Amino acid sequence: MSGFRFLYLVRPFLPILPEISSPDRKVPFNQRVLWTAVTLLIFLVCSQVPLYGIMSSDSSDPLYWMRVILASNRGTLMELGITPIVTSGMIMQLLAGANLIEVDFQLKEDRALFGAAQKLFAMIIALGQATVYVVTGLYGQPRDLGAGVCLLLILQLVVAALIVILLDELLQKGYGLGSGISLFIATNICESIVWKAFSPTTVNTGRGAEFEGAIIALFHLLFTWNDKSRALKEAFFRDRLPNIWNLIATVIVFAAVIYLQGFRIEIPVKSNRFRGQRGTYPIKLFYTSNMPIMLQSALQSNVYLISQMLFNRAPENILVRLIGVWEPMDDSSQLQAVSGIAYYMSPPHTLKSAFLDPVHTVVYISFMLAACALFSKTWIEVSGSGPREVARNLKEQGMVMAGHREGSMYKELKRVIPTAAAFGGAVLGMLSVAADLMGALGSGTGILMAVTIIYSYWEIGMKESGGPEMQAFGDLMG
Repeated sequence: MSGFRFLYLVRPFLPILPEISSPDRKVPFNQRVLWTAVTLLIFLVCSQVPLYGIMSSDSSDPLYWMRVILASNRGTLMELGITPIVTSGMIMQLLAGANLIEVDFQLKEDRALFGAAQKLFAMIIALGQATVYVVTGLYGQPRDLGAGVCLLLILQLVVAALIVILLDELLQKGYGLGSGISLFIATNICESIVWKAFSPTTVNTGRGAEFEGAIIALFHLLFTWNDKSRALKEAFFRDRLPNIWNLIATVIVFAAVIYLQGFRIEIPVKSNRFRGQRGTYPIKLFYTSNMPIMLQSALQSNVYLISQMLFNRAPENILVRLIGVWEPMDDSSQLQAVSGIAYYMSPPHTLKSAFLDPVHTVVYISFMLAACALFSKTWIEVSGSGPREVARNLKEQGMVMAGHREGSMYKELKRVIPTAAAFGGAVLGMLSVAADLMGALGSGTGILMAVTIIYSYWEIGMKESGGPEMQAFGDLMG
């Protein structure tokens, strides 16, 4: 079956698939900011609205390790988060990049069919996931819930997934800024960090009630304890709950990522069409942005999920134990890996635990660096941002590298871009490891994703408001 025939299979669904129409003219910047804020508000409301019909459950959350990258909230309309749209988008991009699906993005019809295929695939994934969650008893045993409630739960999850798809499309079509996926991920992570810093709720860890929020706890300890130096030490280094050192580590990682965002190689280019017109093509250190860390997290989380499911069903099986052995965390029903592949893929939670098990630490660091570098290098090939595509785009714009013949442009870009992508991916992996070891709030992966997304929004703001550097870059990229 040819690629085009595959896309044509989507045609019958075009009339029934909901779609956001493109704006007739460019939407003013102020209106785009407003639409972005409205989109975010809808997402936040959906993240707090509980699913109707679920039974309360304090059992271990099998998706616990995936929440940060999926912008999901357990037991709410945003249970699936951005899973369907991200999974659908990645699979379709990989199929198109590997030429398993023949798509010509220069043709308007192909672009429309490809977008519709992504949307349809996302809805099918949402339906499948919702069915699995309900049938496996995540919200209570199906026989206790009843067939009507089970169908209602599935319907709620699918409709919520459709809302996420349309909100993302609204921003992507030009009504808002950036993409819904990035906006929701960053919001979810920042919300988690702010909550851990300022949460007014109290938790009993065996020593009486303590405030969960690190900053609230600091002031409470200083005001209620007579020994101020001991109170400060407790606030900075207390166990099991967020502390001030975690907050400082988070700020350090934020600053490091923002600083490294400025590292780039400037390749001088000149126009063949207009004499004297020169510019630069910047190749950033983080050439593939946060994509390597997102793909690595998806791999890691799926291994956790599969390992937990297998361990719950056959805890004595040798192959299952090789993948991962899971035990409850202290004072919690939440499970954590204690041996097997899943354990060596998980970060040490403190510097002390990193030193106590150096083999685990070395294997984990090696896995993070290799996975992020490999994913980064692979992504440039499947996403159309590799040296061949960049050379073709520059050539179509009538640009050539200054001091190089037109034919040697691809060779020069091939020397620089894959190296920058792999090294940048490895640096992201190292930053994630450092953040986890320092105990930064929201996990190393979460912080990196939040910072890179926020920085990309800052770049959009600079470009839209007419910042000279961003404007020149925007003009060069067409």
